[in-house]
Amino acid sequence: MKVSKKGIIALVVIFAVLIIDQAIKIYVKTHLYWHENVHVTDWFYIYFTENNGMAFGLEIFGKLFLTTFRIAAVGLIGWYLYRIVKRGMKTGYIVCISLILTGALGNIIDSVFYGVLFNESTHSQIASFLPEGGGYSSWFYGKVVDMFYFPLIETNWPTWMPFVGGEHFVFFSPIFNFADAAISCGIIALLLFYSKYLNGTHHRHA
Repeated sequence: MKVSKKGIIALVVIFAVLIIDQAIKIYVKTHLYWHENVHVTDWFYIYFTENNGMAFGLEIFGKLFLTTFRIAAVGLIGWYLYRIVKRGMKTGYIVCISLILTGALGNIIDSVFYGVLFNESTHSQIASFLPEGGGYSSWFYGKVVDMFYFPLIETNWPTWMPFVGGEHFVFFSPIFNFADAAISCGIIALLLFYSKYLNGTHHRHA
């Protein structure tokens, strides 16, 4: 079956983001202790942590539900991507959907496979790939690896402020991974440049 030029672009985005995401995660997982951090600049750290939940470490509902939800979401987004490529939608729109799809897929790989492929990361043990004693969990119960931390502003609230006066404040505090960044960039670009597509007022673009 012949793949269109826009289909090739979508595949390139998917494979590129997926390879970069997994390469970073595997390197961090097998080279850093849990919660070890590497100072890159005062506003950028590589900080290794793991989470059981959604993007940026949010944790809602149960682990199996979240993994199943991710798989279902990727299936729907993949079907939608196939449809818009076939219809010849605008290339930028296809790239945005491809980023969202691949970001979700990248975190699914962690959730489904990492519990079996790696042993536990702790403060005193660096995980290894395919350990002799087996992984730290079972299929579908792996933890998502996060590592990017950008404390752009770190200070204390003024003492005169009610409720939070004197407390420590960090902006931006979430720790995330490359897959999370791909999802966020895809969504932000959709909202900024392709809102008419989301509102159902789009037309075919060659």
